[in-house]
Amino acid sequence: MPPPTAADAWLNSRRFGIVVDAGSSGSRLQIYSWRDARVERSALGHQADHALPKVEKGTQEDKDWVMKVEPGISSFADHPDDIPAYLAPLLKHAQTHIPPSLHHETPLFLLATAGMRLLSPERQAIVLQSTCQFLRFHSVFRIDDPSPAGPCGSSVRIISGEEEGLFGWISVNYLMDGFGSSSSDRSTYGFLDMGGASTQIAFEPNLEAQGKTQNLMDVRLRLMSGEEISHKIFVTTWLGYGTNQARERYVGQAIKQHEQLRPFVEDSPPSADVIKDPCLPSGLALAESPVYSEPSTSHERKTHTLLGTGSFEHCLQDTLPLLNKMAPCPDASCLFNGVSVPPIDFSVSHFIGVSEYWYSSEHVFGLGGSYDFVQYERAAQEFCGRPWQEILRAHEDSKYGQVAGHGGGGSRAPDRWGDRVEVSRLQMQCFKAAWIINVLHEGFRMPRIVDPGGNDTSDEVKGHAEKKGLGQPWFQSMDSVGDMAISWTLGKMVLEASKEVPPLVKDTKPLPDPHEAVPEADDSPSQLIQPPFPFDHLDAIDDHISSHLPLSLTRHSLGFPLAALLTCLFMVLLLSFIAYRLRRHIRVCLRRLTRFSSKRDQDLAELSRSLEQGGPSHDGSVSSHSPKTSFTPSRWPKFLRPFTSMWRRHRPLQHSNQMYRSQSRQTSTRPSPIRQSSSSNFVQQLDTSTTTSTSSSPILGAYDDHVFFKNIDAREASSVTLYSRSRNSSTISLSVLVPRQPVSRTSSTVPVC
Repeated sequence: MPPPTAADAWLNSRRFGIVVDAGSSGSRLQIYSWRDARVERSALGHQADHALPKVEKGTQEDKDWVMKVEPGISSFADHPDDIPAYLAPLLKHAQTHIPPSLHHETPLFLLATAGMRLLSPERQAIVLQSTCQFLRFHSVFRIDDPSPAGPCGSSVRIISGEEEGLFGWISVNYLMDGFGSSSSDRSTYGFLDMGGASTQIAFEPNLEAQGKTQNLMDVRLRLMSGEEISHKIFVTTWLGYGTNQARERYVGQAIKQHEQLRPFVEDSPPSADVIKDPCLPSGLALAESPVYSEPSTSHERKTHTLLGTGSFEHCLQDTLPLLNKMAPCPDASCLFNGVSVPPIDFSVSHFIGVSEYWYSSEHVFGLGGSYDFVQYERAAQEFCGRPWQEILRAHEDSKYGQVAGHGGGGSRAPDRWGDRVEVSRLQMQCFKAAWIINVLHEGFRMPRIVDPGGNDTSDEVKGHAEKKGLGQPWFQSMDSVGDMAISWTLGKMVLEASKEVPPLVKDTKPLPDPHEAVPEADDSPSQLIQPPFPFDHLDAIDDHISSHLPLSLTRHSLGFPLAALLTCLFMVLLLSFIAYRLRRHIRVCLRRLTRFSSKRDQDLAELSRSLEQGGPSHDGSVSSHSPKTSFTPSRWPKFLRPFTSMWRRHRPLQHSNQMYRSQSRQTSTRPSPIRQSSSSNFVQQLDTSTTTSTSSSPILGAYDDHVFFKNIDAREASSVTLYSRSRNSSTISLSVLVPRQPVSRTSSTVPVC
């Protein structure tokens, strides 16, 4: 469909933002939009002053605001050339549904999560570089410049688990109206997220706990009025405590205990490898292999059969050790696995759980929303105790819309499972329900029984909960609020929309991202994932050494990073040291350039003109035997000729030149044995020997040997010819040092003494 046009009333003063959630199984593009803060404020007046910009779906058609491609982008680490074809449909979808006139001001973010975190830093850099290059050169959407965060700055990068949890916290509180200038009078909602690999918690501790807690993330938002609000949030992640990885650890633990309790028999019957599993529905048998355990025998490494007994009570007991509550704790406020968490007052901090908290409660039991421990446990006990074949029949009937009866304990009728409930979820539902109960009550220490009369929840919080369709707001599982799904991508876009609100004071600094260091804080609580990109880290080095320097030497006082100055000084010292070590070579180079550069062009022109016209040789005869190609000028540029000649000559002849120069000085005081009358014969011999020796040499070498002997005095010939060497030998030709008979022009070789 064609992109919307400016004539559409819905587009009036509307701004857009794009977020690509690059997960482990696929990449999901989501388009968000909001109206300009100035227009919204003038339309609503003071009513909008205490609210954030209203972020909503970025298309008028619900189905067009999101698009997904598979597989995950991390799978392209070994063939990054396929990334453009992979991302092209997502980019085309965004370009189609956003007006072209707004492309240049629409921010685009591709943020990778769990799948990319598992790659090595080198492979992460390859994927991010290819992704950045495609998005930057095939669209005009707003993308950050290169920075330490990545080749496209914060626009294309990998976010940490803490950032993902924080964005989810923002999304929940935004949808639940937890923000506002008066939000300090009431507590915000806490956020719980559980996936297959990890579980996360994000909440705002009370003021007393904030003073005792380190590594709080500072969330700064700007209301429509320009007023800034700030929240100190604690976020942490437990890797390996998602439902899938917890199940794998549980299987390994069960197999290991089973092998330790029975005597070792090498040829044991197959029935010895059957393990009773209370976390599977009654009668369900699954073949499982240990993953997280460390097998000590061959039997432990074998595949075992887990036979379900459907005892939810025993399942709760068997999964409790997986929390690792006995791990060493740095202080007294650890919850489980040795992770320190500020104290949580559940009568004040009310939590909302997403992902697995919602799926395990709503999809099977039909108990999504307000959480009641008694009701949830009763539904789980009944489900686990049902025979597996009966559950399968109920699932088949629900797919065809047939009524198969109702589950007990107020659970949803199985006929409403439909296609959204798969058989694999029904197999693991008993274990997941037990794991969620243990994490909530044994891990996070949430009270099991809520006394309605003793709950001191404020009327304001109750009103907000009832307005959103929720019951008593201690803990509730949710998937969406209204027609907007709870997603960390929404929280990211709320931050971006808040940044675009004009501040009250013009010189106000831009709002930082939560992972960026707060100016008054010592460090950032969230470690930015930075693959090894070739970017400058002088600012980070300067920040590290600034604390050890006087205030007069800091970057703010000097106006430039001190690390940059130190780097320049180091480079100067290094170059000076190299120049000192090469001082002799440099001196020879300068001397040769000074001696021969002025004569080189003139000698070359005269020699070329003489050869082309068949000019006379030194003895007055015309030289017609030497081929013109032997004296063809070099094709090197004029300014490179001194260097090519110098370096080719210098090193092999350095020792020999010094030896023969000393001999020349010793013999210069006595009469030369070469008579003046024989100078022409001597030059002729020199010309002949050089011509014959260079007949197979490169053109550049032929030129270099002859150009120094052109128009020289015969008195100097004895010393100058010491520089001549045979092209077919590595030794210097000494034939010119003693008198000898002239060599015939027809001779092809020159005898060497």
